[in-house]
Amino acid sequence: MFDVSKVRDDFPMLRSGKKMQGHPLVYLDNASTTFKPDCVIDAMNRYYQDETSNSHRGDYDLCFAADKHIEGARRTLASFLGAEENEIVFTSGATDGMNLVAYGYGLKFLKPGDEIVLSHAEHASTMLPWFRIAELTGAKVVFIPLKDKQITVEALSSVLSERTKIVSFAHVGNVLGYVAPIKEIAKLVHEHHALLVVDGAQSVPHMKIDVKDLDCDFLSFSGHKLCGPTGTGVLYGKYALLDAMDPFETGGGMNVKFFPDATATFLPPPMKFEAGTLNIAGIYGLEAAVNYLLSIGMENIEAHERDLKKYAVERLEKTGKVTLYNADAPTGIVTFNVDGVFAQDEATLLNSKGIACRSGQHCAKMLPEDLGTVATVRASFYLYTTREDIDALVDAIEQGGDFLDAYF
Repeated sequence: MFDVSKVRDDFPMLRSGKKMQGHPLVYLDNASTTFKPDCVIDAMNRYYQDETSNSHRGDYDLCFAADKHIEGARRTLASFLGAEENEIVFTSGATDGMNLVAYGYGLKFLKPGDEIVLSHAEHASTMLPWFRIAELTGAKVVFIPLKDKQITVEALSSVLSERTKIVSFAHVGNVLGYVAPIKEIAKLVHEHHALLVVDGAQSVPHMKIDVKDLDCDFLSFSGHKLCGPTGTGVLYGKYALLDAMDPFETGGGMNVKFFPDATATFLPPPMKFEAGTLNIAGIYGLEAAVNYLLSIGMENIEAHERDLKKYAVERLEKTGKVTLYNADAPTGIVTFNVDGVFAQDEATLLNSKGIACRSGQHCAKMLPEDLGTVATVRASFYLYTTREDIDALVDAIEQGGDFLDAYF
């Protein structure tokens, strides 16, 4: 296990003595975005200060250095996921990657009557691209019934048919933090000759991922949720599928040639999907973030979060004031409501005490009905979260306070 106090020293946001509402900052919104360590900021600054140039567009040393760094980052990300280099597409984030699959593959291959399987627990980034593709192609969206608020092989089996072409959901849910059995589900999906598209936004930053072992067809995640820069991400896709897809965007850097008859030929994947100037500084930072996580160990990060989750559940249950919606989920997400208090009111009160939590529907706007509530408060942990952070949260809940004072 790693030394959390030493890890916190790597993050300017945590060592700066930053306050919120006059209180020391307690940051518990890591499922939304994460703080950035010095090495990520330094890597981006190195590009801006010492190596600025475009990529794949110049025959001079600076451009060659940028090209070399981008392809090195691609190798790093491929190794991180257990993929091949030509299966790693740089994107602006998980949303971009999910849209790329939906429009690049779904729009090209889905037909009227085909079925797209989703669940009520999904984030808008998984739901809405497929809603749009269903509208454009005549395909139908079918929902997996949740069992004990989770996706199970048995529940999925009940909705699969010969019409199923796409199954898409989160590896780890962003609201409840349950881990879907991807490997078993992939086997079932492939037996039905369908494709499995995985939202890895909440799994890739927190646990070791091997896409070949999981056998998913696509997996998308965001850099900003794993200590990397905003505006960065990766789409993994099996090469044969990427090769069959159409590009979502077209422009410079992804074509071989275009002709007076309004036709064009494109580069092979992954370059086919990387039109225009990439977020080069972001890619520098993304690689640095991945190397940072690897230096700590993904298994260590996962174990740390499991320990924090157990501790948080124990402390929150002892208050007698809290309804927990995912006490048995193994990941570092605690979703709750304080009894008799509206979620946004509670989050506002916590903010007044320097504690940053998310409240509302967390972009999963079909799930609250399954939970029997309008909105929830979510506290989410990461490698730099401490038991003292959780103590501050629980103490604030126990003390309560005047919500009007928190607002005004």
